[in-house]
Amino acid sequence: MKDVLVIIPARGGSKRVPRKNIKPICGQPMIYWPLMALSKLFRAEQILLSTDDAQIAAVVREKGVATPYTRPDSLADDFTGTMAVAAHALNWHEQNVGKVDSVLIVYPTAVLLNPQDIQAAYAALTQDASCDLIMAATTFPFPIQRAVFKNSHGYAQMFQPEHAMTRSQDLTEALHDAGQFYLCRAEAVRREMNVTNANVGMQILNRKNVVDIDTVEDFDVAESKMKTLGLDAYDAEWRFH
Repeated sequence: MKDVLVIIPARGGSKRVPRKNIKPICGQPMIYWPLMALSKLFRAEQILLSTDDAQIAAVVREKGVATPYTRPDSLADDFTGTMAVAAHALNWHEQNVGKVDSVLIVYPTAVLLNPQDIQAAYAALTQDASCDLIMAATTFPFPIQRAVFKNSHGYAQMFQPEHAMTRSQDLTEALHDAGQFYLCRAEAVRREMNVTNANVGMQILNRKNVVDIDTVEDFDVAESKMKTLGLDAYDAEWRFH
């Protein structure tokens, strides 16, 4: 995968968990876990950290990754999307380093990242010329067709009442973004394409290998999953080369 640029979007201004991306999890800065997985597939020069935070950059440099690029403040707020962040980083890389064919965007929260999933996604993207990008996805634990909301009277109301009596096995299985990675053609990133305007394939992950980390409580859940899956073994000697 020598044609791939790996972009790690890791801003410092998380509101709910300050400096979430380097908060310790299983004894190490959170960002180290996906980076350790990525080190099995990529060289240091293929990794581009997108951060506005000097402390996050320093933590990443300790593992052999240079951090020449700084994300502008205008792209480090709560409202800027991932693709806009990736497009800016890619543009910087192509102007200062060189062109690439593909871009892998990996979130610092992807502590359960499996290199084999990335390899499978790369093979799928390579084999499907019509595919613009592949996202890691997983299934919902319950049929979303039976979801309810609280109406104006304070009572439960179905979003899709036509499925009130439909058997679960007859409902279309729904999936959602797993919040781990996107593997994209470079042109898709340049055009800031997403699931609304692109042909998006899916690398489907087992739910047990997915965790959402947004709150302090989520760190406890993630640590528990890492230990259960045997993914909490940290190699203190790892670094990019």
